[in-house]
Amino acid sequence: MSLLCKLVPERCIACGLCQIEAPDIFDYDEEGIVLFAQEPEAHQQFVQPLEEANVTKAYQKCPVRAILLEKEN
Repeated sequence: MSLLCKLVPERCIACGLCQIEAPDIFDYDEEGIVLFAQEPEAHQQFVQPLEEANVTKAYQKCPVRAILLEKEN
């Protein structure tokens, strides 16, 4: 089972919590809005097993639900 992470940039309030929890996954644009560090243009990507715990923490701490997670079979 894979974990799919989706971003909803229009919800982001640039609080920075996601990058604190998963700095290898999340980064920000010039306005502080969340994007994927490795694929800035993407709005979704599969999470590597080693990063699942960090991405899940970032998801849990996001106050506006700009990060969504889905389990894929």
